Amino acid sequence: MKNPFKNIASRYPFLRFLGNRYVLVLALFIAWMVFLDNYSFLEHRVLNKEIKELEDNKKYYQDEIKLDEEKIKLLKNPDQIEKYAREKYYMKRDSEDIYIIEFEENLPEEEQSKSL
Repeated sequence: MKNPFKNIASRYPFLRFLGNRYVLVLALFIAWMVFLDNYSFLEHRVLNKEIKELEDNKKYYQDEIKLDEEKIKLLKNPDQIEKYAREKYYMKRDSEDIYIIEFEENLPEEEQSKSL
């Protein structure tokens, strides 16, 4: 019995190049590098996605740092400190009274159901 690969290659001449050992080694090498290796193409795709996400996070946090630095610059002024304390922490002077008015749309759902 002859080599079955030669029999098939004689019927389909475009498969003849597969009989070459260099082509077989090259095909195995490419398959190894694409699918099996620790540094495979598929692993690189996953790592590139992670890098892109981390770069997006870096840009977001850098923008937040810039905004915070601007707020800190504003808070060096005593008038701005007083304004921030009044708005954020409801602080007041001794001679003032503060009334906090909350609208029903702004209340959490638990408190809205209690008021009905």
